[in-house]
Amino acid sequence: MYHLVVFASGNGSTLQCIIDSIHNHELEAQIDLVVSDNPNAYALKRAEANNIATYIIQNKNFTQRDLELSNILSKYPIDLIVLAGYLKMIGPSLLEMYTIINTHPSLLPKYGGKGMHGMYVHKAVISAQEKYSGATIHFVNQEYDKGSIISQTKVEVLASDTADSLSQKVQAAEKIQLIQVLNNFVKQKGQS
Repeated sequence: MYHLVVFASGNGSTLQCIIDSIHNHELEAQIDLVVSDNPNAYALKRAEANNIATYIIQNKNFTQRDLELSNILSKYPIDLIVLAGYLKMIGPSLLEMYTIINTHPSLLPKYGGKGMHGMYVHKAVISAQEKYSGATIHFVNQEYDKGSIISQTKVEVLASDTADSLSQKVQAAEKIQLIQVLNNFVKQKGQS
């Protein structure tokens, strides 16, 4: 079995997409743990509703948070960590121990970096009158949104689009893309 841990700070719609894909047998994996830095994240309720263990990060300090997460995660047989709307920087010890990927709602390197997430990205894309936006899945490194790109999906930005309508299009594309990427990771493990 392919073992996932998902980090989320908010609503958890991407987490729900992974859960649904597992239930529908579109993804042969299991989520062992959902981690959040936000005790009020709806992602935690989604996890609990699906009998997935949850963990709320206690430490605000970067170094202490890294140690805390290293200790917790060491209890699980992790193949991949997925950042799905998780807004904190990942510490060096986790990056050394695990393969970690992130979903980002733009065509990186455009509209990435600290503070560029969710609606901030979509508003910036609309404001700049871009012709295209999309979703990027990339490996995580020690800089926000700078890791090697795994996959990108382009979405056309129409003159009539708002940040909300663009967000919906990008999220739909991002979820399809993420499941394809996760299936590729599962296949690679099966071949090794």
